[in-house]
Amino acid sequence: MIQHSWGPPPTLSPQGMTLERHILERQRSIPGATGDFTGLFQQIALAAKIINSRVRQAGLAGILGLTGDRNVQGEEVQKLDEFAHNVLVRSVEAGGHLCLMASEESADPIRVPEQFPTGKYVLLFDPLDGSSNIDVDISIGTIFSVHRRVTVGRNGSLADCLQRGSSQVAAGYVIYGSSTVLVYSTGDGVHGFTLDPSVGEFFLSHENIKVPARGKSYSVNEGNTHLWDDNTRRWVEHLKTPREVEGKVSANSARYVGSLVADFHRTLLKGGVFAYPADRKSPEGKLRLLYEAAPMAFICEAAGGAASDGQRRIHDIEPQKLHQRTPLYIGSRDDVALAEAFLRGESA
Repeated sequence: MIQHSWGPPPTLSPQGMTLERHILERQRSIPGATGDFTGLFQQIALAAKIINSRVRQAGLAGILGLTGDRNVQGEEVQKLDEFAHNVLVRSVEAGGHLCLMASEESADPIRVPEQFPTGKYVLLFDPLDGSSNIDVDISIGTIFSVHRRVTVGRNGSLADCLQRGSSQVAAGYVIYGSSTVLVYSTGDGVHGFTLDPSVGEFFLSHENIKVPARGKSYSVNEGNTHLWDDNTRRWVEHLKTPREVEGKVSANSARYVGSLVADFHRTLLKGGVFAYPADRKSPEGKLRLLYEAAPMAFICEAAGGAASDGQRRIHDIEPQKLHQRTPLYIGSRDDVALAEAFLRGESA
């Protein structure tokens, strides 16, 4: 009889810190906390588990491909996009924690139905970032941002959504990749939790994430080089040119997935810079300020990194439109500063 040695059998996640316990412990440390934020986060986590389950079986569940509709940006809507949007709305609308929602997939703010109570928070989200990668099994994700309302009355208004990134009380994302990881921040640290599918819980796996001050890679779609201005081209050429750094001669490595969540997650953990510059085709930038750039900037700055539109902090931008776009340079502090210097026309 042939005997195989495959090592010890797999074990369940250690009984460590769950996402729910992590949030509850932070709630207890804040005088006067009501539990509203904790309740909202539990609902977001539930939505992430449901979306993850459907992403894992998308090809079997008949929800790959296009719906035949276009969203407010004129982009073709994927079936999984629509599913994720509906799951998030249904998961959070009844909790009494929100006065208003806004989604990248919806032209207007989404009100809480009249039969449900409203609360003091506003939720903005990109239900499924990286939609163009859904059909080819590349990592995709969910991005969310939480603000306190600034208006009064039962229902919120557009003014509650059009707040600077610096006013966020929390932001996070979920990446559906080789594992499912939820990363969030309330501004005083960044923590990552990996979903253990065997028990259905997120467990703390990345505690107090810090972005290195300088990285070794850059992430940008160089297929758009012909659309960039001269300063942007010079910056990327500089990154690709071997030079001496800390006694070693090397060039930055190119790492580009084409899914913001995937590219940012790598940059957050490893350092470097992710960029989606303005160009002749998209002079105002391509990424959405409220649903993508601002929440990622909140997380990055809380981890010691930086986020810029090439001239100013993302957090200093005053939103004028619900679906406003922006250029984005985000990641290691020194690498973002270098990009800004090139964009100003300064040499390295």
